[in-house]
Amino acid sequence: MKFPRTGGILLHPTSLPGPHGIGDVGENAHRWAETLARAGQCLWQVLPLGPTGYGDSPYQSFSAFAGNPLLVSLDHLAQKGWLTPDDLHPPEPFPETRVDYGAVIPFKRDRLHRAYRRFSQNASSEDVADFRAFREAESHWLEDFTLFMALKEHFRAPWNEWPKDIRLREPQALATYRERLADAVEEHAFIQWQFFRQWEALRAHVNALGIRLIGDMPIFVAYDSADVWAHPELFHLDEEGRPTVVAGVPPDYFSPTGQLWGNPLYRWDVMARQGYRWWIDRFRAVLKLVDWVRLDHFRGFEAYWEIPAGMPTAEVGRWVKGPGDDFFRALQEALGDLPILAEDLGFITPEVEALRERWGFPGMKVLQFAFSDPQNPYLPHNYTSPNWVVYTGTHDNDTTAGWYASLDEGTRAFVHAYLGYPDSDVVGRLIRLAWQSVAHIAIVPLQDVFRLGSEARMNFPGRPWGNWAWRFRWEQWSESHETEMAELSRVYGRC
Repeated sequence: MKFPRTGGILLHPTSLPGPHGIGDVGENAHRWAETLARAGQCLWQVLPLGPTGYGDSPYQSFSAFAGNPLLVSLDHLAQKGWLTPDDLHPPEPFPETRVDYGAVIPFKRDRLHRAYRRFSQNASSEDVADFRAFREAESHWLEDFTLFMALKEHFRAPWNEWPKDIRLREPQALATYRERLADAVEEHAFIQWQFFRQWEALRAHVNALGIRLIGDMPIFVAYDSADVWAHPELFHLDEEGRPTVVAGVPPDYFSPTGQLWGNPLYRWDVMARQGYRWWIDRFRAVLKLVDWVRLDHFRGFEAYWEIPAGMPTAEVGRWVKGPGDDFFRALQEALGDLPILAEDLGFITPEVEALRERWGFPGMKVLQFAFSDPQNPYLPHNYTSPNWVVYTGTHDNDTTAGWYASLDEGTRAFVHAYLGYPDSDVVGRLIRLAWQSVAHIAIVPLQDVFRLGSEARMNFPGRPWGNWAWRFRWEQWSESHETEMAELSRVYGRC
């Protein structure tokens, strides 16, 4: 797929303002889309949209197909008559500038439960029919997911700690629990119905404004997920359902012990024999939500680091060949042109680069990684083609202001020399550098538009708690930000 010259802003919906403790896909998301349009931006990039599990990370989801219940707009449910005005008021006001997940999760779960109860009692025939149609259309993943979530609540444990009969999906156990937990199963289906209907309305508005949505697809899925429980044959598991090998990356300059992610690894041989059906379904699902997809850990499709289960670090392992061209060929035959952006950061070999180039996927250039020497491939004068996505930083980086403040004097001097400007607004100069580069696509996190420091960082890789919490307030967005971003797009031919 050929990508146009364009630009936009990275902002996960959880970071939107709103009174319910966390951003959602309601009124403020629609307002944000209109703000992007006025600012001359044609892209809105988000993080994975699935239901979050361990550490509240969107990269550790209970499902590769489901939506995050925390993103459901309570205001919309009130407009439907399923919540009262009193329901919308939390017991205590939530923080405006961060997500307090410990308080938000029980609040929203309770309100979603109330909404489901009122829907069950007095839903219109039109809503009942639409709910039924949604369940039928999405049954290929929804039935397993809703039962999985109901079972997690019932046993209050991850699936590998459930009784053996249901852990291993014995048919009689599945039938028994599906009947016993029917109401909870339907409630989770109701929540998914509302997430998808609300997101569909948001996407239609975003696209009508001339803006494309960029989603994010992690290569691996969480062990404690409906995907692994429902499809154990697709993963390297033993007879009891435990992983035999897990994912990570080996030691490098940044980490002497590597990174032990712990996700179960795919049985690519089984997936290939099935024509990669699960992956095709997964891509179809995400492309219902977004226009383009950032494919995380792209290098894993060429080769991935396999670590024996039980290892304390990622030091012991081996490189194993991934599915490569065969995988992308199957996707293309099923889906047509692939709107994929390749996250190709980290240890990248010529084989990985060749795979990306054969398929024409834009790779990533991060300016915060660029200022070691004039030959650094992340510096714009070294871009060998326009087929790139250039970022000031990503959700895993410090904000650009925080990064700049931490630089040693030598690196800071090189930044100044390269930009050719004094350091009064280095962040603004780096945004301009991204927009004026030859890269087809330029993305800036909203924190950098605001020139915020490390206090606004979204994620600290390797830190299990306290991430994904930053939120902005509308008072932070000013006409000067709108003018700046619109002028950059105009001057450098983006959008």
